[in-house]
Amino acid sequence: MKTFSLKKEEIKKNWIIIDATDAVLGRLAVISANILRGKNKVDYTPNQDCGDNLIIINSDKVALTGKKDSNKIYYKHTGYPGGIKETNSIKMKSKNKSQDIIKLAIKRMIPSGPLGKKQLSNCKIYRGSEHKHTAQNPKMLDLLKLNNKNMIK
Repeated sequence: MKTFSLKKEEIKKNWIIIDATDAVLGRLAVISANILRGKNKVDYTPNQDCGDNLIIINSDKVALTGKKDSNKIYYKHTGYPGGIKETNSIKMKSKNKSQDIIKLAIKRMIPSGPLGKKQLSNCKIYRGSEHKHTAQNPKMLDLLKLNNKNMIK
């Protein structure tokens, strides 16, 4: 039996929407990364962008468990000597950067390189409940049906 390898012409991309209200950040990121890479499909091929397009709404309502709201530190460097900056999720949410919290969590679960960057570009994250992709008829994915631990009660 031959090993199946998906061709670029055979790729079918669906649109999936996830509501991040009261969703645990790490569990949301794992599910999102698997959808973006295509690991939830039967015809997964590691060297092709066979994942679905993903829309995440209500990113400002995502939940972090424990004391991660104040204790988890996000670092970035400006490129200048001594230019390391740090922040936490409370400060990021107050500066309307809640999309970056989810984007960083997903980015760290996708392989680095050109293919990983292309797969990450298929993820659209919005702070509110409105998005501009209604013409694509996205299917709603309920995180609570997948596992009870995916949501904070």
